[in-house]
Amino acid sequence: MERDQKHFLNWHCNHHSCITPYCRCLILSVCLMIGLIHLAHAQADAMDTFIKFKNQDNVVQLLKPEELNTFSRQTILNIFEVHERRERQYKAYPVQPVLDRIFGQGWRAADEIVFSCKDGYQPSIPVAKFLAYDAYLAVASADGSPFILDNTLQNHEVVELGPVYLVWDNLKFPILLAEGAADMPYQIIGIELAAFATRFPGMFPPARVSAEVKRGFLHFRKYCMACHTINGQGGGKAPELNYPISVTEYFKPEYLKRWIDDPASLRYNTTMPALAAEIPEREKVLEEIIAYLTAMQRVKHTPPAKNSKK
Repeated sequence: MERDQKHFLNWHCNHHSCITPYCRCLILSVCLMIGLIHLAHAQADAMDTFIKFKNQDNVVQLLKPEELNTFSRQTILNIFEVHERRERQYKAYPVQPVLDRIFGQGWRAADEIVFSCKDGYQPSIPVAKFLAYDAYLAVASADGSPFILDNTLQNHEVVELGPVYLVWDNLKFPILLAEGAADMPYQIIGIELAAFATRFPGMFPPARVSAEVKRGFLHFRKYCMACHTINGQGGGKAPELNYPISVTEYFKPEYLKRWIDDPASLRYNTTMPALAAEIPEREKVLEEIIAYLTAMQRVKHTPPAKNSKK
């Protein structure tokens, strides 16, 4: 963009004698516009380096990743990197001390913690999980290599992990491996204490549904809503699944099940990950997710305006 601006200015300087005053004014206006756009992008990129901590709708603190060392002590953490299916080491900060310092002890009585990411991924993770297992905010690779990964779960997409990446000590707690990568968001730019029913009211199934549908709702919360929305509520990385037409209304049942089970078998080069292979009773989980999506045909709400989503 800077090169385009210089080209305009050089051209103007070399040809000013044959340009009318009006044209010169127009050229200068275009150059100014290019400069302002460039500045706006630079400011937006700079803001992305901050992590916004919120309690419900209130901003509590803006924090740069390097400032985490004032709230928690950095450690070298060895984990099984689910996205790459191998062990890796990260420079990371324990989550609990960070939340204690920013929110006080009150966060421990909260319902959920919603993580907002640059790519639109938005998992909502129960606070109970952070109290039961050791979570960390990773800020760099321990060996000094680029802070990226080769995401084998999404067709080997190479992704940047910063500003921060939520990881779990899954070598200390192997039970976490059964959950796949659902609760391991990267590119985190927002961390918010929230009540699920208040934040995502449009995702609840209709009254008087079967136990299968209720379980499917819980599975969808765990494995799907970080990317997808229901009635406009959830993550912003992947398509809406219920409004105005449910995915169960335009996808043949056998293909919908196959799409969740193995997306690459239906769409070449897709980056949608399959339902994690490690999930216990995976086949049953898959069917219960579809039961929930089918029930949601009866609960369609106009999605909230984008500017009221956050």
